[in-house]
Amino acid sequence: MIRIEKLTKKFGSTEPVKETDLEIRAGEIFTFIGPSGSGKTTLIRLIDLLEWPTTGKIFFDGIDTGSSEQVRLAIRRRMGMVFQKPAVLNTTVAKNVAFGLKFRGIPEAEAQKKVRGALELVGLPDFTDRKAVTLSGGEMQRVALARAMVTEPEVLLLDEPTANLDPVSADLIEKLIIGINKKFGTTMIMATHDMIQGQRLADRIGVIMDGRLVQTGTADEIFYQPKGRSIARFVGIDAITGGIVVDNTGGHAVIRVGNNCFEALTDIQKGKRAALYIRPEEVTLTPANGLPAKSSVRNQLNGRITKILPYGPFVRISVDCGFILTTIITRRSCSELTLNIGTDVVAGVKATAIHVLPEDDDLPFHQ
Repeated sequence: MIRIEKLTKKFGSTEPVKETDLEIRAGEIFTFIGPSGSGKTTLIRLIDLLEWPTTGKIFFDGIDTGSSEQVRLAIRRRMGMVFQKPAVLNTTVAKNVAFGLKFRGIPEAEAQKKVRGALELVGLPDFTDRKAVTLSGGEMQRVALARAMVTEPEVLLLDEPTANLDPVSADLIEKLIIGINKKFGTTMIMATHDMIQGQRLADRIGVIMDGRLVQTGTADEIFYQPKGRSIARFVGIDAITGGIVVDNTGGHAVIRVGNNCFEALTDIQKGKRAALYIRPEEVTLTPANGLPAKSSVRNQLNGRITKILPYGPFVRISVDCGFILTTIITRRSCSELTLNIGTDVVAGVKATAIHVLPEDDDLPFHQ
């Protein structure tokens, strides 16, 4: 549906979007994630045709959006936009929602019917005559969503739509996004710095760092198979560096890191340097107690706990195995296992849970 080719955007000496290529499919939820200031909002605004690119092209259903202002206006009317901070008019909710219909010359009776339908869609059917400026943040964002959906867009763009909301309101907006996508087949393009939100909502994810689209893929590909150390660090995986592949038989490798050896699956050949990426959730801990750990897990590493930090309903534990290995377990498990700073433990990691990359592989990736 949307194809981006060699897109860049400069503002003076800054370049928030660097040469970017991407295809977004009809009907999918595509989410951009990345650190604050990485270029997500600028890219969303370019796709919504609110900004002109410095170089490159955006195609909408095969139509070059840069051909003329008339073409851009016609395409913009096929899209809707919800911003991080919704701007509402100092009038009724109904008039706010009807704003886009007025510009399209929709007759009053038809417009009222569409407004009622849009407000029912977002769960605000009784808010028609309420003053929009008196609403809560979550209610305002639902009004903004109704205002975008009342024009029946083929594509809905959302820029950090839950960034300023409490968890309950954010959860409601997320459910509306999924519901709209399923009910109408609306293509959704969203920017968020909330990695977990991106993981929950997206069919595919694009990671943006320093203006570059460095990786695209499913949530599993992004969060379990990052293409480089900077991406891995952003999605919550610290690299274990200094590895050497000491054997590789048919893709089943033995990788030495210091005094430890890991078994892992990789095509990296014997003698090559490698870095290991292990999600904290994939690491199990057992108190050493002077006894060997009973487990079928191939990789068993002796270590000592050096740090325990609260992590919502979980705890994040650092284990010194000659390198730092991080795990996340429930608070209850931590208590039941009597784990404390200084406790000797055995850390278990399945060979299939280790993502291996060449040691020097941290180059930007384009797809």
